[in-house]
Amino acid sequence: MKQKLRVLGFSKYVTDHPWWILLLTLIAVSGMSIGVRNLTLETDYRVYFSEGNPQLVAFEEIQDIYNKSDSVLFIVEPKGGTVFTPKTLEAIQLLTEKAWKIPYSSRVDSITNFQHTQANEDDLIVADLVINPQVSAEEIEKIKQVALHEPLLVNRLVSNKGHVSGINVTLQFPGESPFEATKVATSVRLLATEIEKIYPDIKIHLTGMAMFTNAFVESAMDDNKTLVPLMYAVVILVLFISLRSFSATFSVIILIIFSVISALGIAGWLGWYLTSTSAIAPTIILTMAIADCVHILATQLHNMRIGHEKKKAIQESLVINFSPVFLTSITTAIGFLSMNFSDAPPFRDLGNIVAIGVILAWLFSVTFLPALMSILPIKVKPKDELDNSLMEHLAEWVIEYRKSLLIFNAILALLIISFIPQNQLNDEFVKYFDKSTEFRQSTDFLNENMGGIYTLEFSIHANGTGAISEPKFLQNVQQFNDWLSTQPEIIHTNTITDTFKRLNKNMHGDNEEWYRLPEQRELAAQYLLLYEMSLPYGLDLNDQINIDKSGIRVIATLESMSSNQVIALEERIEQWLSQNMTDYKVELASPILMFSHIGSRNIIGMVTGSAIALVLISLILIIAFKSIKLGMISLVPNLIPAGVAFGIWALIDGQVGLGISVVSGMTLGIVVDDTVHFISKYRHARIDKAMDKEDAVRYAFSTVGIAISITSVVLVAGFMMLSLSHFSMNSEMGLLTAITIAVALFMDLLLLPPLIMSMEKK
Repeated sequence: MKQKLRVLGFSKYVTDHPWWILLLTLIAVSGMSIGVRNLTLETDYRVYFSEGNPQLVAFEEIQDIYNKSDSVLFIVEPKGGTVFTPKTLEAIQLLTEKAWKIPYSSRVDSITNFQHTQANEDDLIVADLVINPQVSAEEIEKIKQVALHEPLLVNRLVSNKGHVSGINVTLQFPGESPFEATKVATSVRLLATEIEKIYPDIKIHLTGMAMFTNAFVESAMDDNKTLVPLMYAVVILVLFISLRSFSATFSVIILIIFSVISALGIAGWLGWYLTSTSAIAPTIILTMAIADCVHILATQLHNMRIGHEKKKAIQESLVINFSPVFLTSITTAIGFLSMNFSDAPPFRDLGNIVAIGVILAWLFSVTFLPALMSILPIKVKPKDELDNSLMEHLAEWVIEYRKSLLIFNAILALLIISFIPQNQLNDEFVKYFDKSTEFRQSTDFLNENMGGIYTLEFSIHANGTGAISEPKFLQNVQQFNDWLSTQPEIIHTNTITDTFKRLNKNMHGDNEEWYRLPEQRELAAQYLLLYEMSLPYGLDLNDQINIDKSGIRVIATLESMSSNQVIALEERIEQWLSQNMTDYKVELASPILMFSHIGSRNIIGMVTGSAIALVLISLILIIAFKSIKLGMISLVPNLIPAGVAFGIWALIDGQVGLGISVVSGMTLGIVVDDTVHFISKYRHARIDKAMDKEDAVRYAFSTVGIAISITSVVLVAGFMMLSLSHFSMNSEMGLLTAITIAVALFMDLLLLPPLIMSMEKK
């Protein structure tokens, strides 16, 4: 009673001093929203890994020693079906020359500038494989034979059939701007278009890790350009149809805008940045902010329709809804804050920004919204108190068939939940983008025709400076390389041992019998020095050996693989190394390994976060309802939706990636909302109105049934909008969240009431 009196006093103050409330709100929002100018967009895919991530640490160590892996790969597809024609080789040569001018370019490799070696008596000749493409058919055939038999080229820069070729541009990003990859993408697209105009018989596809990074940028920008306006349109339409009030709809839209820009502003003041994942925070805040507004406005409009004066109707609505909307906001915020247990920083940022937005939306809902509504004109049509015939009929049906509904829904839920084990933890970072994106199309073309974008990088350390020339070390590396080549998942391997063998053959009159590793350290070192001195600027060996020649990098190119397959291959490789290469330190890392491991690590973190969130939410509900029984009952329709949703997901897709792994924790706080509102109205009827349990259920359906249906429809619509994203982390997360919320509404209307009635005494 004391709490209600305090809320009544608060509501009277808000409605009696609306202009002061509006002024203070505008000042506060202005102060918070200024921080938006501090927000930056972080585009590097490495942001998905925390600083201590072991795979990231290993990858960065290799990157610090050798050339960076950031690159753009031009894939040249001639219409004639072969790259070995004067015209196509001319196009590749021109593209190779122009690619040096791409921003941040540090190295360009293609079949035309491949440093081919051959002997001329006692001299070693090192020169571009293609010096002049306008040569005879006989010379073209020689070039083709060299290219298709060179291990460093086949399935790396030319297909084994010779029908497509690649130009790889290595980049050195300074890390000064989040749009460096975008700058490169713009440049390479212009260059590709230029070459295609000059040579209309070829088509150029663009892929590589730089284009992968750029795809993150473009997906974030595209989502905010298309999904946010679309979501606003859906929200306005649903609100206007549901509330049937222009003033109410207008007020909610203003509140949403205030919540979004304030939350982003606070993120800016705190020095956070946006990523492709956290950039969807405005869409989620927009969706979540509606819930509190709808309950407060629905009750207000209901009170006005039964004859209450506007100001009194607002005050009564605040008194009835203050506690439920506070509870739902807190539990929703806790659910999103549980994302801090994610191993991927962008999901932590998303959870924190949305949690801030949810709390701000609640604060604006109990201050700004009633103040604004008290001064806006509102027209309603008078109706009876229990005017909701649809919900009345549903309530009667649920009460009559409560035992059957309880049994049926429980069996149905258990049946669908039983499909959960069929889900597989899997991720492929190429498939983070749907087939409509340029990066995905080009990468799929690469996988089908020449090689792949997935690689494993090995840094094999010899025992001392210059020790890579030791015959034993080279033999061990070659043995490892030969074993890698036999693995069915590996398309190509790139290692310096192939160069050593070729040099040994060259220095023995190009005799094929000498195509083997040198047998003396001094001889190997001399070959290497002679070769290095003959290389042109920009085509040194830093991508294969370190500066003091104490280590070699081996790069294995993989076919398109799932994360489970990558991890299985990694385990197989480590087992082979532990048995066959114990004398040397070998480090293994790559982006595909990083993404393969983070999914399982993220699941573990989110299970922990969800468990803690569940405990906190349970305690809050028990304290709020002052009943352990009601607190425990409320958990049933809140735990079942996530389980049912993952069971449905097993039937729809069955692949649980990084985006899916955060859904259970995120939705836990969301699905509690409807349960809290229903039980709050039920308790109000039982305690304050002294109704029996059947009448209390009827009252809850009549007063809150439409409101929770509206909020659920808006939430489902909002997250379904996310499912339209071209970025699968967002689209899959949005779709599964929408399924979870839809299941939660079903359970709150058809399982929760029978459950309460079965547990409650007369």
